[in-house]
Amino acid sequence: MRFPSLSIDGIEMQEKRKTCGLRHLALRVRDVQVSQRFYERLFEMKVVWQPDSENVYLSTGYDNLALHQVTAEELSQFNLSRVHPLDHLGFIMDSPSSVDALFSEATEQGATIVKPLKHHRDGSYSFYLSDPDFNTIQVLFEPSIQL
Repeated sequence: MRFPSLSIDGIEMQEKRKTCGLRHLALRVRDVQVSQRFYERLFEMKVVWQPDSENVYLSTGYDNLALHQVTAEELSQFNLSRVHPLDHLGFIMDSPSSVDALFSEATEQGATIVKPLKHHRDGSYSFYLSDPDFNTIQVLFEPSIQL
């Protein structure tokens, strides 16, 4: 990949671009409204744009999630297997107590817990749950990430 060039003291250098992080994810879902309510309730996401009944764009103010309805023609072929190319997506939390609070809320709301709360050797703390389309979500406190 070529980056724009920049000249410093007569020396031609490649200027690197800086990303602001992986802040957008798009998921294909069976029912946009069901998935929208799931992400609004558990992750406090808000609708920023809904161009039609088959597409909705949610945001936390930092991260953006697009939900796209699977078409009726594709629905019969839509594989709800827990084995698919996306291993999991994650939400970073600000503290272990926030992870605990979300775990309690998810459990109370009947969400499927895929892996229970766990303290990891690197100091992180997390659990995994499933969304309505069996996408696995890790809810994670990672002490090395500064929010």
